[in-house]
Formats: sequence, C-alpha cells, structure tokens
Amino acid sequence: MRTAAAGLLASCLIIALCPPVHADPPPSSRDVRRAREIAKDRARELGTASARLVAAQSRLARLDAEVERLVEAYNGERVEVARAGQAYEQAKTRLTAADAAVAQAREAVAALAAQAYGGMTPLEPVIGMMIDTGGVDGYLHRAGILDQLGDQRAAVLTRMRDAQEVSAILRTQAATAYAAQQAALERAGQAKHAAQAAVARQRRETRTLRARKSELQRRVDAARGRAELLARQRAAAISLKGLVGGSAMGDLAANWALSQLGKPYVWAADGPASYDCSGLTMRAWERVGVRLDHWTGTQWTSGPHVPLDQLQRGDLVFFGRISSDPGTIHHVGMYVGRGLMVHAPQTGDVVRVASIWRGDLVGATRPR
Repeated sequence: MRTAAAGLLASCLIIALCPPVHADPPPSSRDVRRAREIAKDRARELGTASARLVAAQSRLARLDAEVERLVEAYNGERVEVARAGQAYEQAKTRLTAADAAVAQAREAVAALAAQAYGGMTPLEPVIGMMIDTGGVDGYLHRAGILDQLGDQRAAVLTRMRDAQEVSAILRTQAATAYAAQQAALERAGQAKHAAQAAVARQRRETRTLRARKSELQRRVDAARGRAELLARQRAAAISLKGLVGGSAMGDLAANWALSQLGKPYVWAADGPASYDCSGLTMRAWERVGVRLDHWTGTQWTSGPHVPLDQLQRGDLVFFGRISSDPGTIHHVGMYVGRGLMVHAPQTGDVVRVASIWRGDLVGATRPR
C-alpha cells in the first residue's frame, strides 16, 4: 500500500511539475473570480425576474377577482333589464287601459254635450224653461236637471283629464326606465369585456415572465456550475503545487496580517490605515498573489475546506452559520497557529490576536 501511495504521489508531482506540452493551463484566480461574478449577475437577473413574476401574478389575481365582480355585475344588470322589460310590458298594458279610459271619457263628454245642447243654442233651454206652462215649479225642476247635468259633465271631464295624465306619466316612466336599464346593461357589458381583455393580457405577460424566469434559472445553474468547476480545478492544481511548498504562502500571508496589529476596525475598509474582517484577509492573501473578494461569502469558497485539526498558518477561519445563503457567515479571521487568529473584530476595536474557539466557529478554508 505504501509503495502504491508513493507511486501515486510521485505521479502527481511529475504531472504538477512537468505538465504535458498541449495541456490547458489550470484556471487562474481571475478566471474563477470572473465566473463567480457572472453567476452573481445572472442570479441578480433571476431575482429581478422572480420579483416581476410575483408582481405579475399578484396583478393577475386582482384582475381575476375584478373580472368576477364585473361579470356578476353584468349578470345583475341582465336581471334588471329583464325586470324592466316586464315592467315595460305591464306599463304598455296599463297604457292600453288608460287610453281606453280616455276614449270612454271623450264619448261620455260628447254624449253629455249632445244631451245638453242637442238641437238648441245655449239660450234656448233658458227661454224654454221661462215659457214652460209648468210655471215656477216646472222651471225649478228643469233647472235642477241642468245643474245635475253640469256636475256630471265636470266629473266626466275631470276623469278624462286624469286618465290622460296617467297615460302620459306611465308612458314616460316605462320608456325612461327601459332605456336607462338598457344603457346600464351596455355599460356593464363594456366593463366586463375590458376586464376580460386585461386578464388575457396579464396572463400572456405572466406566461412570458414565467418562461423568462425558467431560462434565467437554467443560465444561473450553468454559471454556478462552471464557477464551481473552475474553483475545483484551480484548487486541485494548487493542492498539487502545495505539496512542494504551498504552506509558505500561508506563512507569508499570516506574517503580513500580524504586521497590521493595532490598526482600527472600520466598516467596509480594506487598508492601508484601517480594515474590516474580510478586508484584512483579502489584503493579506493579495500580498502572496491570491486575489479574494472583499466578502466572507465568497472567501468561504475561495479554496478547499480544511478540518479544524489540520489548520495551517494563513488558513481562513469563519464564524456564523452554514446555509444556502452565504450571507449567514458574518466574520472571518486568519489562523496564525496555536489556536489563535489575527482579525479585525468590530467597530471601536483594532486588529488584534484572539482565540479561534468561539461558539459560532463554522469551519476553515485554505485560499488558493
């Protein structure tokens, strides 16, 4: 077993030190960084598209509810139009009866007129009564009859006028109600059709956004996969190089970080007069030619993770919690040996040495 392991190690060293003439060079830190930036950009696009899709779905839900309301309003107007139509038909029946009453009243007035004045002038009835042999009693009797006829004629005329007025009122009311209800139905129909058209447009937009989100998700997955592949390829190449002295890079980085002791912590600062936690570790590894982002989220994936019992000087130690969101890792320090790290702790403090053994220690990375 030892012979096989030694042979494998020798082969790895030969491959690392004497690569084939036509082999592609391993990815550089810039290549990995660029691939990660592309993945971030695409993730941001996906986030924007997702937000737009959520907003579009919310608008669609509101429009669907509004269409339901307008459709029911349209249905209600149809019911009211049907009722108005029935009322209109009933009004026409009443109009026919009223018109008949008017005709009868006119006939009664004509009959009374004929009875009162048929064949005589208005003065003749008076003269006739005066020369009637019946004397005064006959005169008074005939005068009473004429008064009675006058009262009847007035009543008939009043009924005729009332019937005419009722007929006109019913005719106007029925026509107005029916026309108003027809107009309301037309407005309700227009509102219903407009809302249905808006829903159709919103559904098309939602389908487009859903397809866009799916495409962006595919692109994000591809970009992340490429970034991870490049990172693994670079880590593998550097781990081979580390077999012939890679620990010296960590020593140099740790020594430089220790030279910054006492400088104040300033949020988002990356030197040379002040630092925050990831700004200090970024500059320390930059001194030995390894570029890191100024963010604990990507520093956590800047190289292979190493067990805490195998830490070397220069390794980065992280604090927080591990999840799919790299933002949950909130602090980083640089291991300097003997369970200690150099770090920029917090606002109001300075770069100093402290123990790595805290309750929120989550792991370590060896940048390459």
